[in-house]
Amino acid sequence: MTWSGGAFGARAQCVLAPNPGLMSLDGTNTWVLREPGARRSVVVDPGPSILAHLDAVASVAGEVEVVLLTHHHLDHSEAAREFAERMGCGVRALDPAQRLGSEGLADGDVVSVDGLEVRVVGTPGHTADSLSFLLPAEGAVLTGDTVLGRGTTVVAHPDGQLGAYLDSLDRLHALAAEHDVTSIWPGHGPVLDDALGTLDYYIAHRQDRLDQVREALRSLHATHRDGAPLDHESLPRRIVEIVYADVDEVLWGAAELSVRAQLAYLHPR
Repeated sequence: MTWSGGAFGARAQCVLAPNPGLMSLDGTNTWVLREPGARRSVVVDPGPSILAHLDAVASVAGEVEVVLLTHHHLDHSEAAREFAERMGCGVRALDPAQRLGSEGLADGDVVSVDGLEVRVVGTPGHTADSLSFLLPAEGAVLTGDTVLGRGTTVVAHPDGQLGAYLDSLDRLHALAAEHDVTSIWPGHGPVLDDALGTLDYYIAHRQDRLDQVREALRSLHATHRDGAPLDHESLPRRIVEIVYADVDEVLWGAAELSVRAQLAYLHPR
C-alpha cells in the first residue's frame, strides 16, 4: 500500500516526512489539526529536522498555536523546538526535556484551540512518555508509535515496558468499544478505519508472541537441563532466532529489544 498522507476528516492534514526506513515505514506522519473555519492550528510531531518538510508543514499549518509530541523519539521530536521557534509557539510534551515553554502535557489534559478539542490519553509502553491524542469530533485517535498503520510496534526495553503497553492497548480498545474511537491516525503508515479490529489484532498478536516466547524458553531450558546453564545475557538473541525466524534478520536487533521487554514482563525482578 502506497501512503503519502493527505486530508482526513474535517480537521486533519497529514504531512509525510521524507524519512522512510525499516522502523519509520513510509516516513513520520506530522499531523496538522484545525477546527473548520478556524485561524490557528495544532501541529503534532513535527518530525525530523528536514527543511523541506518543515516548510511543507508550515505551509499547511498557517498560524500555529502549539506543538504537541506523542513521545521523545527523534523521528517525531527532533524538529519540535526548531519548528516551534520558527512559528512562535510552545512545545507541550510529557517529557520535560522536550518542552518549549512552561506547559507540559499529561493524561486527562484537554488542549482547546479555536473550538478544536484534543484530549490527551496516556498510553505508555512503547516509551515511558508515550501519549495519544483523541479528537472526539472526528472519532479518531492519534497514536504516535503505540499503534502503527502497518505492522506492529517495538516495545524497546528498558524504556519500553510490555505491561504498560498492554494496559495502553486495553485502554484504547475500551475507547473503540465505546465508539469514542472509530479510526486510528498513526505516527507511521496509513490511517486505519477499523479501530476496534486493529486493536483486537494488536492485543492478540502480543499474546501470541508471549506464548511463543514461553515455548522458546521451555525448549531452551529442556535442551540445557543436562548440560551447561543458560547464558542469560545471550538468551534474548537465542529466543529471537526461534520466535522471529521468519522475520528479516535486519529487524532482529529491534526484535531483541522486544524480547527483552517480554522477558522482563514474564519474569519481573
